[in-house]
Amino acid sequence: MMHYFVVVIIALVATISVVTRQKAQAQSANSQPMDNSGAMSGRAVDPETNAQVTPPVFVTNMPVGYRDWMLISVAHEEGTLNDIRAILGNDIAVKAYREGTFPFPEGAIIARVAWRYTASEENNKIFGRAQSFVAGPPVNGVQFMVKDSIKYASTGGWGYAHFNDGKPADTSMLQSCYPCHEAIKSRDFVFTRYSP
Repeated sequence: MMHYFVVVIIALVATISVVTRQKAQAQSANSQPMDNSGAMSGRAVDPETNAQVTPPVFVTNMPVGYRDWMLISVAHEEGTLNDIRAILGNDIAVKAYREGTFPFPEGAIIARVAWRYTASEENNKIFGRAQSFVAGPPVNGVQFMVKDSIKYASTGGWGYAHFNDGKPADTSMLQSCYPCHEAIKSRDFVFTRYSP
């Protein structure tokens, strides 16, 4: 009788071991790595074709305190944008700019804040002619580039963001970011040069 119980227990342990191993393998095959925000950062599987796809990854949270970052440069865009813009950087980005470190290090963040390019009637009265332009109301949203070579590998190591009134822009708008920046791949995809 004792022999019978030993055989049953061994069979039960073997069965549990096999089932546990199969579950672990299935979870490992289907799991995706997650970043610290809980977002999926690996490849996904298209449920219709069962093919691996790399979903576009964009920055969805506005970096806290960006308005206190240091100034990298200013620019004036004409045409349909017609704005004056400040390019700001977090400490990592500013240090890289100052030291000429390229590609940019992980964690570098560059921000673009824009305002309407507006003539200053007040200043022009003092100068006696139309020559002064200032930043008017905010326009064209706030944009960010976030350096994370692993999370944003499919877009040159940069995550792109555009916020209007604090809300992330539609994904279709962000689709144009990387193709535009790809033209300056030799400068780590960054248009702005440091203005000392």
